Amino acid sequence: MTDFFKGHGLGNDYIALAMEGLGFELTPPAVRLLCDRHTGVGSDGILARVPSSAGDFGLRIFNPDGSEAEKSGNGLRIFAAYLLEQGEVEERVPFTVDTPGGIVRMEVLQVSNDGVLSVEVEMGTATFRSADVGLPGPDRETEDEPLELASGDVVRINTVSIGNPHCVVFADELDLDDLRRRAPQISTHPNFERGVNVQFAVPMEPDGVDAWVWERGAGETRASGSSACAVAAAAVRRGMVSERQVAVRMPGGTLHVHVRDDWSLVLRGPVESVYRGTLTEGMLRRLGILG
Repeated sequence: MTDFFKGHGLGNDYIALAMEGLGFELTPPAVRLLCDRHTGVGSDGILARVPSSAGDFGLRIFNPDGSEAEKSGNGLRIFAAYLLEQGEVEERVPFTVDTPGGIVRMEVLQVSNDGVLSVEVEMGTATFRSADVGLPGPDRETEDEPLELASGDVVRINTVSIGNPHCVVFADELDLDDLRRRAPQISTHPNFERGVNVQFAVPMEPDGVDAWVWERGAGETRASGSSACAVAAAAVRRGMVSERQVAVRMPGGTLHVHVRDDWSLVLRGPVESVYRGTLTEGMLRRLGILG
């Protein structure tokens, strides 16, 4: 059970493997070694298939720093590509995946001639309550609420939970140097007891938003499915877009999010398989020691 699969969604790449019979524990040091781009396989995280009695498949999602995520839109789409190549799901046949952030219904919509999959994921229902992202104080809906950073800067935040916590900051433009300075301070702010994924977003048109993402446990990311959902939900709620079918453009590419009237979210986007591999005996020994 040393085989693994690697795929990416808009440049956000994951390793997928089966936890059962793996031969070593996915401890934080082992995860960090596997995700290391110089001494390991290299990825933005690990998708570990686990048994589940609640869904067709079970999934644990590991960030590259060894912490675990509740849900990942890109990770789930890559997991769909992994299952399709395993012959365990079929095109146009829905299936469910049990994640720590809830049960997700998914479907591989299409596979192009060059192997690009279009995958749709029902990501759950967006909530805007402060308690759902771990903010202190009375439970409330956060909308353009001030948050003071360690640097003394004040940002206006909009929190969204879709089973994992997000903090959306709307801006007039995306200044990358400024974002890279402020995003880590928001992500690790003591007011977020579990940390938070951060998105800076600029509404551009009735159905489009430009966004930049800093993921909890991973840092700057070319694209993120759950972040795209959070940005779309917050933009619709704030009236910054007039359509509920929202195109979220990130450095890696565009994802499409349908924000339904009940605030449930449907994510659609591409994913590609990259390669399959087998861990060497030497790597397994190192991972065993770390486990």
